Parts: sequence; C-alpha cells; structure tokens
Amino acid sequence: MTLPSPTDEGIRAEDLGHVLFIGVGGVGLSGLARLYATRGIQVTGSELHDWPSLADLESLGVVVHREHKASNLDGIDTVVRSTVHPDDHVELVEARRRGLRIYHRSEALAAAMTDKRSIAVTGTHGKTTTTAVLTELLAYGGLEPSYVNGGASSATGYSGGHGDGEFIVIEADESDRSFFRYRPEIAILTNIDADHLNNYGSMAELEEGFTTFLDGVSDDGFSVICADDPRVAKIGRDMQQRGKRVISYGVSPQADFRVQGLASDRDGVSFTAEFRGEQLGQFTMPVPGAHLGLNSAAAIVTALELGMSATQLRDGLAAFSGVKRRFEHVGTVNDIKVYDEYAYHPTAMTAALETLKTVAGNGRLLVVFQPYRVYRTLGQREEIAAALAIADMAVVMEIFAPGEDLPVGDAGEALCRVVDLPEENKRFSPEWDDVPEAVRTLARPGDVVVTMGAPPVSMMPAQLLAALKT
Repeated sequence: MTLPSPTDEGIRAEDLGHVLFIGVGGVGLSGLARLYATRGIQVTGSELHDWPSLADLESLGVVVHREHKASNLDGIDTVVRSTVHPDDHVELVEARRRGLRIYHRSEALAAAMTDKRSIAVTGTHGKTTTTAVLTELLAYGGLEPSYVNGGASSATGYSGGHGDGEFIVIEADESDRSFFRYRPEIAILTNIDADHLNNYGSMAELEEGFTTFLDGVSDDGFSVICADDPRVAKIGRDMQQRGKRVISYGVSPQADFRVQGLASDRDGVSFTAEFRGEQLGQFTMPVPGAHLGLNSAAAIVTALELGMSATQLRDGLAAFSGVKRRFEHVGTVNDIKVYDEYAYHPTAMTAALETLKTVAGNGRLLVVFQPYRVYRTLGQREEIAAALAIADMAVVMEIFAPGEDLPVGDAGEALCRVVDLPEENKRFSPEWDDVPEAVRTLARPGDVVVTMGAPPVSMMPAQLLAALKT
C-alpha cells in the first residue's frame, strides 16, 4: 500500500479514472466519494452495511455494490481503501492481480486537493465541528468551497461536496499518521489529548506527529493554533521561532484572537472577540457547548485572514445549524428528547454530557454508549466510566472493534461494572435489539436520551424513538 503522495506527484482526482471506494458508506469514505461524484468523476462503491449516506450517493449516480467481490472491479481504474481494510480483502487482492492503482483514503483526498487552496483541520477533538463551521462560513461569504468532513452538516446532510471556489476544507485525521501526506496552505490545530497511542506509542510521539503535520504547511501559508492548550501553544511558539506564520485563538490573554465572556446554555453559545486589539463584537451560535464556541473561534479567525468581514462572520455563525452526530437533536416523543453524539474519547464525552445535563434541566440524562476500539476502551476505561457517570443512567453496549479481537471477560461488560451509578440505573446490553427495550424501561417524560460513541450507534435513535412511543 506504500505509494508516493499524490501531492508530490501532482496527481489530480480527475487523473484517477473510474474509482471504486471500498466501504463507501462509512464515515471515512462517504464524504470523499461524494466530493469525487459531485466533481464529475465516475464513482462506484462497495458496502455491506446500510449506512444513511448510501441513498444520497446513489442519487448522484454512484453504483453501490452491496457485497464485496472480485467482479466489482470490472471497468475500475483506481481502488480507494481505508486503514481498516486488510491487505487480503477480496477486492484488494483482485485489484493487485489486475494491476490497478490502489490508493489509501488520504492519497485520494490529497489528489482532490491538487490545484486547490487547501485548509486542513486537525486535533484530537473538535475537528469535525471546526471543519463544518469554516466550510459554512466560507460558503456564506460566497467563496463556494469544496469540503470533506468526518460528519455531515445538519444544514445539507452531506459530509463532502465540490464547490466552484478556489478553497477546499478538509478534516485531517491523525489516527494512522496518514495526514502527513497533506501539504495544506492553511492548517488548524485545535488541541492534543491522549488518543491513538496504539499507533504513536507515547504523548511525545503524538505531539511530534502534529508538529510534523504543521511543518508541512506551505511557506506562504499559516497555521491557526489554540493558545489554551499547553501542548499546542508550545508547538506554536516553536514554529514561530523557526520563522513560520502562526495565529493563535482562545480565552488566553496571549491569544491573537481572544475569546471573552464565553457562555453556553440550552439555546446556544455566545462570546465577544478581540483580534489583535480590535474589538469585533459579539458572536452567537445556536448550538450549545462552550467547547463548540472555541471550535468556531478557530474557524472565524481563519476566515478573517482570508478576507471575510466580522459582520459576515457574525451573521454566518448565527445561521450555523450544527453537524450530524455532534449534539444532534434527532426527535422527541412522549416528552423525551433523543440526541445523537459522536464523542467516544473521555474528554469529548465529558464536554458533551455536561452540556446535555444543562439541556435536561430538571429531567434526567440517559446515555446509550457504544465503546469504540478495544485499545481505547481498555486503556482509558476509568476515564470513560467517569464521563458516563455524569449522566443519571447508562446503557453500555459491546465494544465496536473492527479488525480487533474482543478480550474475553474484559470488554463492554467490564466497562459497565466500573461506571459509578446505582445498579438499577445502568445496563449492559451487548445485543443491539435489546437496547431499545432497556431505554424504554429506564426513561420517563422530561428525560433526555443520547446515543453516543462508535459510528454504528448513529443508526439506533430511530429504534429508540419507536420504542419510546409505546
């Protein structure tokens, strides 16, 4: 799978011919496939799971094979895979036999960035929301950006698409180091927290990884970094000493773009901002969460540097409707509100659940959690359990562990045991079909229910709403 980066070769997405995306419906590939399709490139996909994104892709003319087999490669020029696909996957074996070009997702995304002014958003938390806010702000300013994100916009329902403007905004995933392939003009680094240490080995190596990524920013570009995160701030200072252009944001008095009076309630988040001594007034976003307010600050200062006015940005942020699976209100039945949230790392879980507690008000908060990855769940079990205990009730599912073996006696049930909630307020439900009934027996009018964690649990809310009607 080792190939030169397409950015080094100058390869464009249009040079790849007819492209097959393996696992096209998943969060990692659906947005990129949609970008290719809306750019006029012939796209085919293979997928075993009925992800919500498939209907949209098919409406664009993408042929989606509902099984993996060698014949799916008939007429294909390039195959795109993600890290989760093993080398002995039937379609990869056949692609090699036929001598086809095989690209990792990151290589196919880098090819889409060729000839565009690229903006890449990375960090342990907040990548998706920051990418979405920046994309919508640029669109509000008439800049018509292309984008590929790890979550779908609530406004459009899409996680990727082609725009006729000169910019492309991408979420740059650090988990497998594949973001080293990108050479953006602009990079945003939100924060650094302990995650993906199965690939990096240590926090020092993870920090070095983010530094390497930022060092790949073009000489005429700049990096936007969070001054509130000590690790990120240090990287920023080191870069400035090496002559790199760096712009900081945050509540810190040292930030170039200083956020003041940051407040969040059930109706949204608000703050005033000062940029290099100039007062920019108050910004509001109709999505709760102080952490989301900081994400929006990263997007705002980037857009300011690209020439948008503070007035445009205030109006654009006020119109932002959020991202699916990021504090997404899915529905209400019998006075029970159901939300969906992607958080699976304890830091992100804590921020999301604390925000949801404010939404619940006098009601109770029930979290349905599907752990994501064995290495993370075992390595951060106590921290994940502490985050879940913020809720009043918890239903813990089995770990979603693609490509991993579940440890006997040490998986989801072990996590549920250490959650510090009364026994009657928590359940371990390893079987998918048992979860709606567990929620129905626990929830009552006035409560808030949130599905949280790994990608598959995003398909649970519809079943919960149906169960809560009875």
